[in-house]
Amino acid sequence: MSTVETESIAQSLRAGLRRLAKAVVVITCRHADRRFAMTATAVSELSMDPPSLVICVNRSASLDAPLSLGAGFCVNILRADQQEIAAICAGAVKGEARFAVGHWQGEATDSPWLEDAQASFACRQDGAFDYGTHRMIIGRVERVRLHGETDPLVYVDGRYKRVA
Repeated sequence: MSTVETESIAQSLRAGLRRLAKAVVVITCRHADRRFAMTATAVSELSMDPPSLVICVNRSASLDAPLSLGAGFCVNILRADQQEIAAICAGAVKGEARFAVGHWQGEATDSPWLEDAQASFACRQDGAFDYGTHRMIIGRVERVRLHGETDPLVYVDGRYKRVA
């Protein structure tokens, strides 16, 4: 397949995936006394036995370095009214400043978790695989926190939305 064909398929894929509504999450971890956070939609359940999730992280993201060293992580499913947190963790600010908005919890050894997220899943790594620009990481779920009613923040067609 030629480069032109590959680029055309990639552009079509991107356009098609804009039609796939996905819940917005913030993935967090802690490594060497530093906290990391990244907004994502590339998260999915994997298995109930063992309880596990898969996250996909671009290897150019700051979160990739601690994850590549085996850091555990937390997947926080955002509520519809947490769009500001999504924007901040999507790159509006860097580093520790990403934790300035929201009620973040967690001991010095835990991955940070968002107290009022719809759900938070604390995971330890149980496998990883590099593919193209991304790292796919399997997280064995060790703790689940639930909060409030179901009202997810959704991303579709390049915009944040609320489920009607």
